[in-house]
Amino acid sequence: MAGLEFGHHLGLPQALSALPLTPLTPGYTRLVATQHAAGLRHMGELFAPGPGTAPGTAPGLRVLDGVFVPLGPRGRRRVDQALLADLGRGTGPRATLANDLAALHRSDPQALRRVLLYQLIGLLQDHPNGHHPDTARALGIHADESAGLAAAARTRPVLDKAQRTAAESLADAWAEHRLRRVRKLLERLPTTGRDPALDALRTTLARRLGHADAALDAARAAERAGDTEAATEEYLRTLRLAADDRKALFSLVRIHRPRHDDRAERLRCALRPESAALAWDAAEPGVVWRILRLRRTGRGSTEVREVRQVPAGATGTGGVCGTEDRAIPLGSMVRYVALPLREGRVDGVPLVARELPLTPEADGLTLTDGRERIDGTWRTPPGATEVNVEHTGPDGPTGALPCDRDRFAATGLPPGPHRFRVVCHYRTPEGQVVASPGVEAARTVHRWPDPVRTLTATAEGETIRFAWTGGGGGGGAEDGVPEEPTDVRLVCWPGEAPAPGTELATDGLPEPLPWPRPHDGEPVLCPPPGTHAEVAAVAVLGERAVAGPAVTVEAPVPVTGLSLRRQADGQVQVVLDWPEGTGLLTVSWTESGGHTGEQAVAAHQYRRQGLRLPVGRGGVRVRAVPAPRASGSVVALPSAAETELPPDASVAYRLVPAPRRMLRRGKPLIRVTLSAPDSSPTSSSEENEPRLPEQLPEFVCVARSGTLRPRGPADGTTVLRIAGAELLELRTVEHELDSAPCPVPYTLRGFLLGAHATSVRLEEPSPATLVVR
Repeated sequence: MAGLEFGHHLGLPQALSALPLTPLTPGYTRLVATQHAAGLRHMGELFAPGPGTAPGTAPGLRVLDGVFVPLGPRGRRRVDQALLADLGRGTGPRATLANDLAALHRSDPQALRRVLLYQLIGLLQDHPNGHHPDTARALGIHADESAGLAAAARTRPVLDKAQRTAAESLADAWAEHRLRRVRKLLERLPTTGRDPALDALRTTLARRLGHADAALDAARAAERAGDTEAATEEYLRTLRLAADDRKALFSLVRIHRPRHDDRAERLRCALRPESAALAWDAAEPGVVWRILRLRRTGRGSTEVREVRQVPAGATGTGGVCGTEDRAIPLGSMVRYVALPLREGRVDGVPLVARELPLTPEADGLTLTDGRERIDGTWRTPPGATEVNVEHTGPDGPTGALPCDRDRFAATGLPPGPHRFRVVCHYRTPEGQVVASPGVEAARTVHRWPDPVRTLTATAEGETIRFAWTGGGGGGGAEDGVPEEPTDVRLVCWPGEAPAPGTELATDGLPEPLPWPRPHDGEPVLCPPPGTHAEVAAVAVLGERAVAGPAVTVEAPVPVTGLSLRRQADGQVQVVLDWPEGTGLLTVSWTESGGHTGEQAVAAHQYRRQGLRLPVGRGGVRVRAVPAPRASGSVVALPSAAETELPPDASVAYRLVPAPRRMLRRGKPLIRVTLSAPDSSPTSSSEENEPRLPEQLPEFVCVARSGTLRPRGPADGTTVLRIAGAELLELRTVEHELDSAPCPVPYTLRGFLLGAHATSVRLEEPSPATLVVR
């Protein structure tokens, strides 16, 4: 009976034997993490009945004499490899835990019972009623064993948090041959209790530590005798026995560390912003490399941390192994060691790197010079707590500069060479602040031109006169070399113009304006017709330039083909060739009476309905100029298109029948009259007033037999000819027809002849009134 084995009925404390103080299971921490992920209080709940079983009906788990799960009402089944394999099918934390326990069972069939007893006793000791059997049954333990398990919890020493941590990490330290660590862990555990496995571990540990101490003493003796080869062998033997023997490790590092005259380093180390990169030549196959980091602490001791293990077969290109330490203790002085391992034990001389300060420098320091200024940028390592910038000018050090985490701007600098050093500060794990050596860069401050402060443009007919203020500076000499004078360049930027004061490189500037310059030496330019540009001033000195202000300049295309035509309704039609690229014209006019007018005409309006001016019959002078595209532009207006239309002069003629005289009819008359609007008395003296042409066309009247009108001045007989000057002087001329120019009936018709025939309108009477019978 299980209860009799534990003696709880007999009351014999000595009968409670083999109570585990430690699980003694390698990888126990990982097993517990998987158990918690599966939601289990202890690993025995992995074998609990399914969710369909009614509470309290399952017999429970047996753990005192092996691990058994209930089988039917009275039967039981030992937990073996087959049962664990069945539970390991599928996915999820439960299946993972079952597979891990199956691997543990294959290596040690008693390990599962030991782990369960360790966990169950711990749960009972933590429970307020852990001494009562009902508490054990609540954990899923069989009723027959609940009293014995409760008695075991009362008998085994209670472990505090530190002791439990030591108990649960003991097996891992033993598997890794860290004997010094195992001894410290055992010292934390109570010496009372009955755990034969733990007692056997203590005995074995004492024997092995004796061998390690003997090898360490032999190594020291050989080193004192100057036999470093024998000392190395003994130190390696010590590490094979006790892999965490710090004295043996430090001695090997001291013997095999690189010397100052060593050109080739067997373990190469390079510091990066967030890690330390390691590389070494791995010529021996099948070796696992344990990478250790040795760090000097602020208390004068040396801290040893394992970075990682690089397995065999991880050799890179050319037989070179490499790894990274991404958890570097910033601000510390470290040394890396690579230990070759075979089957978990040191198997060869370690590779030792040079000491490395873990103070990463700022990366990508870049300096850019400007006017009395140098800007610096860099990439700060993530772990830096502070960054300082030290400045040395042409006259020597000037001290620290204010800076941000990744940039600075030094202003008011004199011309000449300047050097900057960027230093990163780090806080060590002990709280000390350590500075990096710093990274340096130099830059020269050059002389720059003074910027153009103001730019003005004034239209002078078809030209533009530019004027500016500023744009000087840059005189003197730099390093004894005379400076060239500052030049102000007028340019048009192809895209968006830089803001005034922007520092530029001369080779990136546009070419100067190619506009004609009517007067050499004067800033007067003639923009081509159709120009609409932003003209900017740039101060240029050698290879450097400074952007200045800009003005908008326009040069519209002139109006051509302007002419005027009188319409029957008394208005005047304006005809012109619309200039390309112009959206608006300003048309102004002056009438003979002194009245003026102005009208803005859009391109679409003119093309759709033309342009008519209500000026009446008087003379008119019309002027058309393009309007600016934008308000505020400086406009170089072309010569205005201008034309005039004289007053609406007309020549009228009619046949006046002959009056009756006594018994006979007199001779018919031809009356020719010139009519035009009278000029205003107040404007008759205006020189520019539109007037009648000084030369009027000649009036000719011809006759043709029949009742059909003559088709032209040569289609008939000339009966009357009046010169234009005579008509202009007399205004009305009457001519008597002396005799019939041709057989009656005949038809008369008048014509205007000469160069000015189109400037005077001919008013013809009805053709029927011109027939003489």
